[in-house]
Amino acid sequence: MIPPSPTAACSEPGDKLITLMVRHASRIAALIVVLLPELIAVQAARANALGDKPLTIVVPFPAGGPTDTVGRIVGQALGQALGLRVMIENVGGAGGTLGAARVARATPDGHSLLLHHVGHTTAPALYRKLSYDPVADFAPIGLINEVPMTFIARKDFPPKDFRELIAHVKANRDKITYANAGLGSASHLCGTLFLSAIATDVTTVPYKGTAPAMNDLLGGQVDFLCDQTTNTTGQIKAGKVKAYAVTSRRALASLPNLPTADAGGLPGFDVSIWHGLWAPRGTPAAVVDRIAVALRKALAEPAVKKRFADLGAESVAEARVNPASLGEHQAAEVKRWAQVLKKAGAYAD
Repeated sequence: MIPPSPTAACSEPGDKLITLMVRHASRIAALIVVLLPELIAVQAARANALGDKPLTIVVPFPAGGPTDTVGRIVGQALGQALGLRVMIENVGGAGGTLGAARVARATPDGHSLLLHHVGHTTAPALYRKLSYDPVADFAPIGLINEVPMTFIARKDFPPKDFRELIAHVKANRDKITYANAGLGSASHLCGTLFLSAIATDVTTVPYKGTAPAMNDLLGGQVDFLCDQTTNTTGQIKAGKVKAYAVTSRRALASLPNLPTADAGGLPGFDVSIWHGLWAPRGTPAAVVDRIAVALRKALAEPAVKKRFADLGAESVAEARVNPASLGEHQAAEVKRWAQVLKKAGAYAD
């Protein structure tokens, strides 16, 4: 009797598959040998989507200001998390819109990023002719931190506390000067809200950045300023300025003797400046995801948390350091500030 062939003996689909694999084992092995290096290369490319080129984070304000400080803290930690060199480029002017426009036009490969604050969401309301769309032309990466503002004045300014500051500004509106870091800056927004809340107009003095505004305040050339704690904490602790209030809902551990504006005479006044990181629209999702993961790692570093805390700032919760959270927050802020600025009648053009 002639024994049945292996094929004839297989009646189940699984048996047939095994038989085919046995017959073609040598071909399958050869194919694996050919394709394996390519598969490994593809996975490696995905894992290293950015390559080894340096990254540039554009900070749309001059060096030495509060957003520049945040940028340099984040840039150093992000570079370590990515294993890449990260450079900070200051492109100041027009309330942050010049730097944002540069990133909007940059090659969408993840090597040009924008680190901006709430001003990125106020631009559509302040500037009626923007060369870019702050939402549509960018790919969100993640939120970074929240920074309260502080009301400070020249050291010899007469008011003793925040209530007296409000009364003094109202009574001397024609003589008071308010400094800010330029139209669209955080200090401009805080001042706009403050003067709107107390229904008073004063002479505003816009500067090209926070550093020159602070220098003139220290020199007594202007009267008062509202700016981020990342820029004012050192001056307050050194006793070089007179501090009146913090704009957050609760007092700060870094400035425990400074009351909130709400408790000091302006109920409901709450202004916090947040920062985020964006890439140009069209940046591959794999690149955005890799940077977002590295950003979460960077912000979780104890040294970064301490640097922010010392400056009165706070890293956002880890769950919010992702593209979706920043996108949702940005959309809500664009809507919120459009209403606020329209009511205040504030335009930068």
